[in-house]
Amino acid sequence: MKRRDFIKAGAAGTAVSAAAITGAPALAQGKFEWKLPSSFPAKAPGIGTNVVSFAERVAVMSAGRLTFKVFSGGELVPPFAVQDAVQQGTVEIGHSTPYYAAGKNPALHFFSSVPFGMSATEHTAWLRYGGGQELWDSIYAERGLKPFYSGNSGTQSGGWFSKRIESVADLKGLTMRIAGLGGEAMRELGVNAVLLPPPEIFPAFKSGAIDAAEWVGPLLDQAFGLYKVAKLCYVPAFHEPSAALEIVVNQDAFDELPADLQAIVANAAEATSVETLAQFDYYNTQALGQLRGEGVEFREFPDDVVAALREASANVMNRLAGENEAFKMVMDSYLAFLNPALDYANLMQGAMYRQRS
Repeated sequence: MKRRDFIKAGAAGTAVSAAAITGAPALAQGKFEWKLPSSFPAKAPGIGTNVVSFAERVAVMSAGRLTFKVFSGGELVPPFAVQDAVQQGTVEIGHSTPYYAAGKNPALHFFSSVPFGMSATEHTAWLRYGGGQELWDSIYAERGLKPFYSGNSGTQSGGWFSKRIESVADLKGLTMRIAGLGGEAMRELGVNAVLLPPPEIFPAFKSGAIDAAEWVGPLLDQAFGLYKVAKLCYVPAFHEPSAALEIVVNQDAFDELPADLQAIVANAAEATSVETLAQFDYYNTQALGQLRGEGVEFREFPDDVVAALREASANVMNRLAGENEAFKMVMDSYLAFLNPALDYANLMQGAMYRQRS
């Protein structure tokens, strides 16, 4: 995988037609070809290959009866407008992460990631067995959408900084690219938090328009060149202990598919989710060593900074729970699994990691 080279490709070069894989005609009796825009560059490792792999699986499993033309973020619709395009029927299906549409409903954060929340495996367990998927389905149904979990990055990095963060005071006044509820928590500590679409992160960081940048983790941070601007990376991300990707389908379009094609969409998303987490786990380890070879220093935030971020995050989430009924409903379900999961993880995985080290 050429992690460093994908940005060189122009937007026109990132469109992928799954129909080409099977040679299926675009439109024929009993065959469907849908437009599938992503929020991310289609050539980006992990997040981009996620949607391309999904499209390939569906094309092969359906023997060409259902194919997708994949568009990179910004090529067909803006990166943060994928859900809108699917809802409006401009496209039949899209690829994104739920919290990119949290302006529609803040409860969507729980289906991507929340501060000090679940690991990737815990999140999948909550979705499948803890009632999370049912809540996700219900909230999306209000907008005529159907969501499918399609992968996870695992634990992300906290951000790249040009100077050390020794105390909460060092955060005040910084302009930082940071996603999700982490941005709201950072604002409480005096940070000017901004959410830039992926292709704009490096140019803004390099130009000094932002002082710090949070993106994903070693694999994608390396691919986007953030280490060329700063050599100090704080880990892990307090706000993204994991982060989920989604396939989102227009419900009316989905209902037009025969049952076997509906099942293929669901199973292709699930298979892609397993592949994606494995890909991130494998290539993050490779990129970590390479970044250290480039002189990057990985540090943890000081304890007092973590404590302040934890308090700020709790304030943000409690405020949203008081303002939004759906947010509180999903939060209650989320915490009902997270709280016992913390005890289990500390007893089992925590001890395993300590003993292994």
